[in-house]
Amino acid sequence: MPIVLAPHNVDLTIMRVGTDQKTKKHLQSLGVMPNSVIKIIASAYGNVIIEVKGVRLAMNKEVATKIFVA
Repeated sequence: MPIVLAPHNVDLTIMRVGTDQKTKKHLQSLGVMPNSVIKIIASAYGNVIIEVKGVRLAMNKEVATKIFVA
């Protein structure tokens, strides 16, 4: 499921990042890559704030709908 539909405050594992190569490389440098564990802190109107490796990151709806977790 995309992270915009995932529950809050639960450890989730990233399964797939379906963005273009430039965005995917940028997300990898931030720690958002397959098999990373993240937690969704908040979401509103499709935009999300996640926590990955102790750091909070904000993502807009376009990017958040292309990151799939389990």
